Amino acid sequence: MASPIVQAIKQIAEEKHLNYETVLETVELALAAAYRKDFGNKLQNIKIEFDPETGNMRAFDEKTVTTNELFEEYQKLLEEREKAREEGKEVESASVPPSAELRRDKEEELPAEIIEGEEEKPRFSPKLNISLSEAKKIKKDAKIGEVLRTELEIPDAFGRVAAQTAKQVIMQRLREAERDSIFNEWKTKEREVITATVQRFERNYVLFDLGGRVPAIMRFDDQTRGETYKPGARMKVYIVAVELTQRGPEILVSRSHPGLLQTLFNTEIPEISSGIVKIKAIAREAGSRSKVAVYTEEPNVDPVGSCIGQRGVRIQTIINEIGGEKIDIIEYDEDRAQFIANALAPAKILNVELNEAQKIATVKVATDQLSLVIGRGGQNVRLAVYLTGWKINIVEKKETGEEAEHKDETTEVKSEEGEEMEGPKNVNP
Repeated sequence: MASPIVQAIKQIAEEKHLNYETVLETVELALAAAYRKDFGNKLQNIKIEFDPETGNMRAFDEKTVTTNELFEEYQKLLEEREKAREEGKEVESASVPPSAELRRDKEEELPAEIIEGEEEKPRFSPKLNISLSEAKKIKKDAKIGEVLRTELEIPDAFGRVAAQTAKQVIMQRLREAERDSIFNEWKTKEREVITATVQRFERNYVLFDLGGRVPAIMRFDDQTRGETYKPGARMKVYIVAVELTQRGPEILVSRSHPGLLQTLFNTEIPEISSGIVKIKAIAREAGSRSKVAVYTEEPNVDPVGSCIGQRGVRIQTIINEIGGEKIDIIEYDEDRAQFIANALAPAKILNVELNEAQKIATVKVATDQLSLVIGRGGQNVRLAVYLTGWKINIVEKKETGEEAEHKDETTEVKSEEGEEMEGPKNVNP
């Protein structure tokens, strides 16, 4: 039967979703902190070995053997520092290591492993290192790089004095370990789509329950226009980023990101998931309309038809997942002029002229196609711009009387103030 300590560690590990070894390591770190505070030397690198079965522990001072030259350099820098202090000069801590006497008020002395402006120059730390000559006094066959462990005495009063300190450190370490565990778990799921449950709407944020220990946050910019988020509703969300903040892990999700649309296509359309049909670009105005450019090298496969499916079953499934947003499936073409013409569908294009140097396309359309090619509020041409990466000027070709008179009327997508409008979110896989 396991000891009470082992059972307690296992219970904590289960509650915090941590492994047994992590909790045991946390206990040893807490005991080391307690020993250092009440019984250890500030320059000792205290390590504790704890046996949870018996409750026994052993304390060690661990130091790595370094060259005598590094130790001599350290001593020389200490002398220079003391001399500078006597002369009233300031010494930068980055160039001269702190002496033990000047750091008595600190809990521990940390080594300056890298000098500012130099690359990984090794430094001697009295807490972590011991010179080769001193090491040989302890162990005759000591070698550079070897770790020497000097066992320390465990005072009889250690158990009583250390209890409170160890408890505080254990709780802090467990919180840190739990935070790191959650972060590592979700960091691997970035750019994935998962089903989440709406918890509540808070100011401009929507909180989602992912079935884990931390709720996901959807910011205002990641919400879909016109979509409602009722508590308890289940919907698919795209994990944009997982960040580690001072308050703990933060999971950011989105319903407007083009990655959500791309993942749904990969899931619902076998030809895309198998790689036969490829998504070349996506331009999206979430909640309103999207354009998806698809391409295949297989001559017997229709990329657009594969995405739509029989009677539109496949594309309708995706549309339902994103709240009824309209999706235009565009056939990608290596010929830029043809691709731009396709991107402006459902309008019929008469001609496309390209300015390769400035990446400007001049598109001619008949009068009856002008409003269709531009779209409501310029949406159709705007999405085409961000799908193709080309600036598009629309030119109307008019006919008056019996003869055709060509008159160019360039129409550019602009906002009410006359500035070029910011485009929708776009992805080019």
